[in-house]
Amino acid sequence: MIFLLDMIKLGLANLRRHMLRSVLTALGIIFGVGAVILMVSVGEGSKQQALDRIERLGAKNIIIRSQRPPESAEAGGASQRSRSIRYGLTRTDLEVLQANLGGAEAIVPLKEAGGNILRDNLRQTSQTMGTTPDLPQVANLRIARGRYLTQADLDSQELVAVIGAEVARTFYPFDDPLEHTIRVDSKSMRIIGVLAPVGYAAGAGGALVGRDLNMDVHIPITTARTLFGDRVVRRTSGAFQSSEVQISEIYIAAPTRDDVLTYAAVARRVLEARHPGLTDVSVFVPYELLESARRDALTWQMVLTVIASISLLVGGIGIMNIMLASVTERTREIGVRRALGATRRHITAQFLVETSVLSLLGGVVGVVLGVGSSVGLDRVWPLVVQQFGTSIELATRVTGWSVMLAFAVAAMTGLIFGIYPAMIAARQDPIVALRHD
Repeated sequence: MIFLLDMIKLGLANLRRHMLRSVLTALGIIFGVGAVILMVSVGEGSKQQALDRIERLGAKNIIIRSQRPPESAEAGGASQRSRSIRYGLTRTDLEVLQANLGGAEAIVPLKEAGGNILRDNLRQTSQTMGTTPDLPQVANLRIARGRYLTQADLDSQELVAVIGAEVARTFYPFDDPLEHTIRVDSKSMRIIGVLAPVGYAAGAGGALVGRDLNMDVHIPITTARTLFGDRVVRRTSGAFQSSEVQISEIYIAAPTRDDVLTYAAVARRVLEARHPGLTDVSVFVPYELLESARRDALTWQMVLTVIASISLLVGGIGIMNIMLASVTERTREIGVRRALGATRRHITAQFLVETSVLSLLGGVVGVVLGVGSSVGLDRVWPLVVQQFGTSIELATRVTGWSVMLAFAVAAMTGLIFGIYPAMIAARQDPIVALRHD
């Protein structure tokens, strides 16, 4: 133990004697460790961001959505104006799914209704959905103010609505929307609740659902069917699209995550039988996307880590280069120590201690640099987005394993790349070393 302490003191003294050279040598390790931690934190942050978005859709959910078939989208303008295109999920589909998935935690239909929502002179394209009281539970929606739909609202076919956060901000910028009315086409709806903002609507979650959930207006599905029927007409830029869709979406909540894939397979078989080729129906399983996102994120994280680790390799080569030069520079010192009784083991230990101390100090500074850069980037990036209006999302998440791994690799780098110079120093002939100028 005393021997080791003496070696450490001697190594620190030698490094301190050539401070600038020691700092420059350690820069490779410092930037290598910092780069590994930063790259891993960026990869981990991006992974977690993507996983959170998909997770919020409901890891136990299966989302089935009506979609306009390709032949309908390609139809000419005159044919689109002259008739209504019928496609997508039907009420019979819903009944068959309910019969085949009786163990589901919830099966929630959504029905599109109306072409526009209006208040005074304000107008925007409608995202009005008729649905049931179970939707917030399966879609992870929260009520910010007021209440959500109830079974009594459905039974009585009440003219009530729950609006999204962006609808509330747009149509009632200075008023509390509760108990005010909003029109869906020509029908006035009393606002009974406002949904909390859905932060992932513009990202992966919104892309899967197919719309910005903050623009939704929810009304009882019975009211939607009675007042608006199955035909929806959308007018844009002098043209219009007319379609007949009985059910726009169906959310199926499996009892557990382990049951999701089984339930999804049953749902797909049922829909394949009723909609050959699934040309007008799409099935999304967030759990499948969750697993795929995890695999993709792990792959990219490994790639980023390998790229960043090249800096550690460069730092190790720098240490070896400097220590080899140091052996030549200190040949006479080695000869004196050998003449005074130092063994080859002592010389080897001296040089290994120096390289280890150099790499350990570089590792500590690199950890501070990497963690600091990750935390700083996470706080600065929102300001960059606000200032320059970029749509690139960037999040960082420092993980304990990346810090420990980077530091351990830095320590091993110093040890491994210091072995060869230490062996060269230990093999010096004492007589030749003493004669060296």
